Amino acid sequence: MPSLRLGDPAPDFEQDSSEGRIHFHEWLGDSWGVLFSHPADFTPVCTTELGLTAKLKDEFAKRNVKVIALSVDTVESHSRWIPDINNTQGTTVNFPIIADADRKVSELYDLIHPNASATATVRSLFVIDPAKKIRLVITYPASTGRNFDEILRVIDSLQLTEYHSVATPGNWKDGDDVVIVPSLQDPDVIKQKFPKGYTAVTPYLRLTPQPNR
Repeated sequence: MPSLRLGDPAPDFEQDSSEGRIHFHEWLGDSWGVLFSHPADFTPVCTTELGLTAKLKDEFAKRNVKVIALSVDTVESHSRWIPDINNTQGTTVNFPIIADADRKVSELYDLIHPNASATATVRSLFVIDPAKKIRLVITYPASTGRNFDEILRVIDSLQLTEYHSVATPGNWKDGDDVVIVPSLQDPDVIKQKFPKGYTAVTPYLRLTPQPNR
């Protein structure tokens, strides 16, 4: 299975999880989605990540994002692991964890990288839009936990740039100025779209206040 690329359809699947049977596209509905994988249950980095995800429930919800995790262990193993996550991280897991003992989803999403491990999944994360297209892929080694501030920042950027004719500059955070896309050149259209005005640093670098704030 070749690696999934940006803009590719997110593969659909049906698989058991800690919250019952999941038909992925149906479960996503009209929401954005985050699917992220873990090498195994009862592992330290994964435990902290799942705890962080649970604590960020409201942040994901206000962005219309559903979160779902994956581990190659069984539902029974997940059920034993979740109390550890809750107790050690001071939270309550509030999203499903896919049980992928048969590696079906791992193969669909190219999560087994043989040169890293022949059996454990890499720590990959996919952001999927409501049209079920992959909009972001980040892959970490098993030893490195994810930066969830960055994941939320990228979702903010993706949603902003999806609905407005802008891009976000390096180190952008919600509320900072954004860049008018180079393809937009008509002065009347620019004035209509960006009534707050803009600063032309160069003809191709035009900064404007974030339009949805």
